[in-house]
Parts: sequence; structure tokens; C-alpha cells
Amino acid sequence: MSSRFLISAAHKSSGKTMVSIGLCAALAARGHRVQPYKKGPDYIDPMWLTQAAGRDCRNLDLYLMARDDIVATFTRHAAEVNLVEGNKGLYDGLALDGSNSNAALAKQLDLPVFLVIDARGMTRGIAPLILGYQAFDREIRIAGVILNNLGGSRHESKLRAVIEHYTDVPVVGAIHHDERLTVLERHLGLMPSNESVLAGAKIRQIGEAIAEQVELERLLDLSQKPPLAEPHRAQVLPMPGGEKVRIGIARDRAFGFYYADDLDALTAAGAELVPFDTLNDAHLPAIDGLYIGGGFPEACAVELEANASLRGEIKVAIERGLPTYAECGGLMYLSRGIHWQGRTYTMVGAIPGDAVMREKPVGRGYVHLREDENHPWPRPHKPAASIRAHEFHYSALENLPVNTRFAYHVERGYGIDGERDGLVLHNLLASYTHLRSIGSCYWATRFVTFVRRCREQSTTLINPQENAR
Repeated sequence: MSSRFLISAAHKSSGKTMVSIGLCAALAARGHRVQPYKKGPDYIDPMWLTQAAGRDCRNLDLYLMARDDIVATFTRHAAEVNLVEGNKGLYDGLALDGSNSNAALAKQLDLPVFLVIDARGMTRGIAPLILGYQAFDREIRIAGVILNNLGGSRHESKLRAVIEHYTDVPVVGAIHHDERLTVLERHLGLMPSNESVLAGAKIRQIGEAIAEQVELERLLDLSQKPPLAEPHRAQVLPMPGGEKVRIGIARDRAFGFYYADDLDALTAAGAELVPFDTLNDAHLPAIDGLYIGGGFPEACAVELEANASLRGEIKVAIERGLPTYAECGGLMYLSRGIHWQGRTYTMVGAIPGDAVMREKPVGRGYVHLREDENHPWPRPHKPAASIRAHEFHYSALENLPVNTRFAYHVERGYGIDGERDGLVLHNLLASYTHLRSIGSCYWATRFVTFVRRCREQSTTLINPQENAR
């Protein structure tokens, strides 16, 4: 037996991320092996959960993943305690029938639900809220509630009395309002933990508060479940194997948006991932390919601009044919410059366009892409009719040449210009879309195969330090 449960809420901004981080930290500090999961395509919450639990958080996405993908991902990484943090409210989702809601995920994985309720200003009204959530879908088991933002001990006593009188749902936690428990934020919302030197101290602080105000052992007892059976998974047609390739990956305060499953898939396909720091490393390591994921390069624009040596090496390497894949923030970094808050910061310049920050999101949400003949990566068979992925960007790529080539037509979403995404130049593929190596979108295997083929076609290993001499 092990514990598994969903941390959800009546609506977003109820404190479920703070509670989830705190539970991971508190349980891990007591010696439990805690595996965190996050519903949806989020990058930032998983970074905090990973650091709090000491294990890579895994994303579970009902829109992008088939049911067997979700169950397989969950069972493959399951531990003694398995915490799934929901997104938005328990019954919220894109589909009217709730098929991609948090509740639907709870059903698929047989997850007891702990409902985090922002109780500010509430007394007797909390009872019909809980009763309504129970009655809306009888297949959902609300195993307990965690009261948040309480006004004091008197407020807590009133709520406990109301809940005990009108419902059969136990209160497993009562968290009093405390500004110190707020997770760090900045210009576009929650701050990624890789950007903050205070993240470790903040996680410990939240963990200690949760340990004092949540009945941890009772929560674990209420969520005991036998393990799920791992489903039979269809095997994706394999790409030709070969020798390992070295792929440089930007891992620093500017770039940290990577799915753990994608990194696993790159390694499984034969990549040795070589991390480098775009802010502090003067030179690229010796590599066969380059991967720059998402992040917030605008927040580190001064430092990125100052590292002219590395920017110059990356530009030369891409122009000489270094196989490169960049997503969102990576695309911005490879552009001529980032225009933000009245100033333009010089970037790599490998992409002949300018990243201009806007006040509102340019592209946000799930996207559907159709791959066309310009896509540079090899494939073992005809590509999927439509690739599901996601985007979230406040910048637009402007002033591109009219003859720019693209790898995708955008059927839903925005991409680079509302109709196309995946800029192709030399051996570079750069897009605003974030892909996931799941289902029929096995991008990691294709990229590694592409890197291997490019190396085989080259007479020497690409080493920017030697080429620059």
C-alpha cells in the first residue's frame, strides 16, 4: 500500500501550490519518499515541487496525453507518497463534459481529493460549498479539506464546527493567514525556483508551517491505496540507433523550462546531456547538438547581453550547421535582440528577427500544429495529422524576412505569426510552441537522430572553441 492523492481547490489562487510545496517538503523531511505530479502543461509549479520533494515532478496532461500515457507515467514513477497538484478548480477544464478536468484525472488514477479552501470571510457558507462539490460528482471522493487563509483561532473553531455539523468531510489542515507563506512572484506571475537564491529557504519555511498546521499522518492514512496496474503501452516505431551524441542544454536562471520526461527521452534515444550556463559560461562545451528550452530571458537580459563571448560562439556554431532546437525563451535568446521596457538587449542574432515584449499574452494555451515539408528532422513514417502542444508567450517575433521557412502550420493557437511556427534556418528549428515527447509526438527521438545524422555527415566534431581559434 502507498498513499496517492490530488490537491485541488474550488477555484484558482486558493493556495493549493503553497500547500503542495509544503506537503512535499514536510513529508520528505520526515523521511518519506514523495513523488510529485502536476496536472497540465505547467513548468513553474513542477520546478518548486521538484525542489521540495527531491524527486523530478512529472506532468499529467489530459489534453496532450492518452489515458494509457497518463497511467503509465504515474505508475512508472510512483513512490511511497504520490502527490498530484491540480490546476484551477476541481471541476474546471476545457471540455463541457469535464473530460479533461482535475476530477477526470482523479477518476483515472483513483485519487482521493483534498480540497484546499480559501476561507477568508467564510463561516456557515463553507458547508454548502463542500456539499455541492461532493454532490456534483459522486464518483469523486473528497477525503478531506485543508482550510487556508484563516483569520485566527476563533475563525478556525467556527469553520470546524460548521463542517463537522453539516458534512462528513474531515478537516485535515487549518492554515492561518501568513504573508511569509506566499510563493515568490514577479512580472509574469510565479517566479521559477531556478531564478531565486531564496527558493530553498522559502520551501523550508513553507514546509515547517504545513507540518505544524496539517495532520500529515491522518492525510496519509486517508489516502492509502493499492498500486495501480501499469497499462500495456503501444510501442512507437523506433528510429535507427547509433553512437551517443553530446547535446548541450542551457540550464540556468534564464532557461529552466524542461519536462523531466523529455530529458529522459533524449537520454534514452542516445543523448548525453551537457549542461551549460548562458549567463556565466564564456564558451560552449564540445557538443554535437544544442537544446535551449523555455524560460524568461527578458528577466536576465542584462546578463545575457553581457556574455558576448558565448553569444558569438552560438551564432557561429548555428551558421556552420550545429543542429539546434529552441523553444519560446530559447527562440527569443537566438533572435537579434529582446525589446522590453523601452530598451533593446542584444542577443545571439542567429534568427533574423526581433523579440518584442507585449503587455498581454501573444499566445497562450493549447495549440494544434500540422507539420510540413520544411521540417528538418527525420521521421520513420508519415507524421501525425495534428500535433498537440502548448504555448505561453508575451513576446512576438517581428521583422522576419519574407522568405523565412517554417516547419509547422498552426491550426489552433498563435505560434510565430498566427499561422506558422517552427522557424527553420540552417539546422536550427525554433518555435514558440512547447512540445512533449509523448504519444505520436516523439520529438526527442527525432532530434537525437537528426543530431546523429548531422554528425555523421560532418568530417569533424563541432567544437565552437576550436572553430573560433
